[in-house]
Amino acid sequence: MTQRELVEIVAAKQVVNEVDVGIHVVDSEGTTIIYNQKMAQIEGMNQNDVLYKRLVDVFSFHKNEDSTLLQVLKTGDPLKNEKQTYYNNRGLEITTINNTTPIMDGHKQIGAMEIARDITKIEKLMRDNINRRGDTHYTFDSIIGDSTVISEVIEASKRATRTSSSVLIIGDTGTGKELFAQSIHYESSRSSAPFISQNCAALPDGLIEGILFGTKKGGFTGAVDRPGLFEQAEGGTLLLDEINSVNPSLQAKLLRVIQEKVVRRVGDTKDKKVNVRIIATMNEDPVDAISEGRLRKDLFYRLSVVTLFIPPLRKRKEDIKDLAYAFMQKYNYLFGMDVKRIDDKVLLTFLEYDWPGNVRELEHMIEGALNAITYEDAISYNHLPMHFRKKISSNSSITQLNSHAIELTEIQPLDKYMEDAETLYLKNVLERYSYNITKSAKALGMSRQNLQYRLKKYGIQKPR
Repeated sequence: MTQRELVEIVAAKQVVNEVDVGIHVVDSEGTTIIYNQKMAQIEGMNQNDVLYKRLVDVFSFHKNEDSTLLQVLKTGDPLKNEKQTYYNNRGLEITTINNTTPIMDGHKQIGAMEIARDITKIEKLMRDNINRRGDTHYTFDSIIGDSTVISEVIEASKRATRTSSSVLIIGDTGTGKELFAQSIHYESSRSSAPFISQNCAALPDGLIEGILFGTKKGGFTGAVDRPGLFEQAEGGTLLLDEINSVNPSLQAKLLRVIQEKVVRRVGDTKDKKVNVRIIATMNEDPVDAISEGRLRKDLFYRLSVVTLFIPPLRKRKEDIKDLAYAFMQKYNYLFGMDVKRIDDKVLLTFLEYDWPGNVRELEHMIEGALNAITYEDAISYNHLPMHFRKKISSNSSITQLNSHAIELTEIQPLDKYMEDAETLYLKNVLERYSYNITKSAKALGMSRQNLQYRLKKYGIQKPR
């Protein structure tokens, strides 16, 4: 190699890494061969994480065709100012504007080159503005978890999107009842119509009737013509949260509206037809609510055409890791941070904890942990809120698991470490219930078959 050729190669590499735009080049197989420092910065990656690896093995796209590099490889046509949203190897969302062109050797395409500009922060500001206008909504894709219990509820909810029957969603506070309600609405034929939510426990009895049914000018002192939530939700869905907090007399009026599909404003003498799907939620057993007079039996039967029971987090602990990482990504995005992982000791502690506040408590836990982080790239035990650490410090089972995590001196693959931790946890639960499979499975929130499969998988047997 001549001196001139050496200078040209070194200069080209330096230019690629000095320019203030991302540069990403792949060969005809979609393997990265050039990946500059600016691109690594945009995507929150190390260059070694990407170079000489297949693009689809590193990044996630909604579909392969959504990758502008892969599109150009497939079609041979250049793309100009194409917006692309995708995820890095830690699930962090990135949005760029790309100019992507094929690389040709004569008439043969041998690769593709992309020049990218980062608009992730701009996209975030636009979304935040949309959020303030109240235009955001959830779908089933927003529900995180693939445990058996949550998968069954998702499938039942999806079936409910085919009709306009009333739905009653039952679950503890913080389990995500509204998320399911919105998912049903936005994946139904009513998705283009309004979705309106009202927490019935948040309003005094004197106001809630007017808010639900509307008011007629002159009907009473100070009354004005104002449509109620039933009229505002015309053609769409009305979510009545904590329906069991509504007084029985108002429940009777709700029953009439649901059955006859007409509403009468407070102070009016005329009925108005409404076409609204009702979804109601409650955070207690309906049998208890009926027996103690908080829920009319006839209203319960009318609302519970479709009944969904949302499991508490303690019954779906297989989902905790995915939920925790999803919340970490969410608050990375909101806070402009780049926390990369959650310490194994924290995950073990999460698996042992009972989560009385359910998914909402876990989200607040992760948000609090990110507020406590300064420069670290992982959520550690010391970042967890003090009240949580005090609460679990007296739990001997958690202490045992944490000691197990602390004493590990050999670095293992995460999957192997989590397998060891799961084995230890299952043994603890089995010992607590004297190796009674039925009781242990119930405590773990899984079926007997699922537990027996895991015992066989990990070679766990009752001591002789």
